[in-house]
Amino acid sequence: QVQLVESGAGLVQPGGSLRLSCSASGSIFSINTMGYYRQAPGKQREFVAAKTTAGSTNYADSVKGRFTISRDNAKNTVYLQMNNLKPEDTAVYYCAAMAVDDRYRSLEVWGQGTLVTVSS
Repeated sequence: QVQLVESGAGLVQPGGSLRLSCSASGSIFSINTMGYYRQAPGKQREFVAAKTTAGSTNYADSVKGRFTISRDNAKNTVYLQMNNLKPEDTAVYYCAAMAVDDRYRSLEVWGQGTLVTVSS
């Protein structure tokens, strides 16, 4: 079994910054893509950013230039640095990973979610 544990939730003023972290643990053989989605109140879950083990990154247009995703592959950890936050960034942020466990099964794993609130 593979688990994702998130941290970094918080309340921040518009224009402020916050960093989210997500670490994978358990019966991991390998992890390919790690990333974040978010879900605002009353809205569907949407893609935010992702990074592959090889280093390729992808961002939603709404966060390009403000958010940066990075990874420590040795620690199976992904980080989301969020700068110049806006009220519309308020959401529950979910970490997600495409992993292969020690039985060589491909898994899509989700974290528990962490609340980011941007408000003055």
